[in-house]
Amino acid sequence: MNHDYYEILELNRNATDADIKKAYRRLALKFHPCKNKEAGSREIFYQLSEAYDVLSDARKKATYDKFGEEGLKGGIPVECTSSGAWSSKYTYHGIPDKTFKQFFGGDNPFADFYTIESGLQFSSLVVGVEKKQDSPIERDLPLSLDDLFHGCIKKIKISRRVMNEDGETSSIKDKILTIEVKPGWTEGTRIVFTKEGDQGPNCIPADIVFIVREKPHHLFTRQLSDLVYKARISLEMALTGFSVVVETLDDKLLTIPINDIVHQSYKKVLSGEGMPLPQDPTQRGNLILTFDIEFPEKLSADSKQLIKQALNLQYSP
Repeated sequence: MNHDYYEILELNRNATDADIKKAYRRLALKFHPCKNKEAGSREIFYQLSEAYDVLSDARKKATYDKFGEEGLKGGIPVECTSSGAWSSKYTYHGIPDKTFKQFFGGDNPFADFYTIESGLQFSSLVVGVEKKQDSPIERDLPLSLDDLFHGCIKKIKISRRVMNEDGETSSIKDKILTIEVKPGWTEGTRIVFTKEGDQGPNCIPADIVFIVREKPHHLFTRQLSDLVYKARISLEMALTGFSVVVETLDDKLLTIPINDIVHQSYKKVLSGEGMPLPQDPTQRGNLILTFDIEFPEKLSADSKQLIKQALNLQYSP
């Protein structure tokens, strides 16, 4: 069966050496049996390798261009080799993986495999040493307390280098990464997008990692799954009682009566009014009320006397 090596590589007969290399790289990557499982891909890969073996060699190419496949494989008289043609009978070695490996060398995109040549027409591929992956690319993901309470969707546009179809050149392309923020996520939560970093011929793309960073809130401070609310009260309120009104993150208004005498370390705990628990968002932590007691800067003598009487303290000069 005669083969048109130029047609196999999708080239015209004016193709340069660079054109031949570029065509083989593109088509070999496309039809390599390790990647392409379609029927017929092995045969196409074999034909591509033989075509490249001939057209990439100047003497073989000269013989084929002038005498065709019959002259190349049947041999030509020595006197016809003045133009640099190949005079010996050509036989392809029959191991397309060998051609593939010789072509790519250190740029072999299948470097995480090694070949074992056998008596078969195709060598066997077995798992070998993995290519080195670039270090993770870490970026902060600032989120409000409301985002972490309710959950939300964040879309982030990244620009990354991707390999073109020819396997040699690359270009910068944008991509949108979608993050589904779960209720209850905490500071430091890591969201990993596997192998979304820059592509290259000799490496595995890096993972892109977003790390949750919690923005300050104007009312609440977070302690794991608890929320802390600090109320500013007067000394009178601390001694006589009062009520605190708190607007929660889920838009409820809580009115909390305080009938105890409040001191600086006093806390009021409301169960189930804190943040959703990361492992079970249907459950919630606590809302903890703390108090900042505002003392008067000065008191008149009469006021001091009244306070002493109220506290049942004996006056001493």
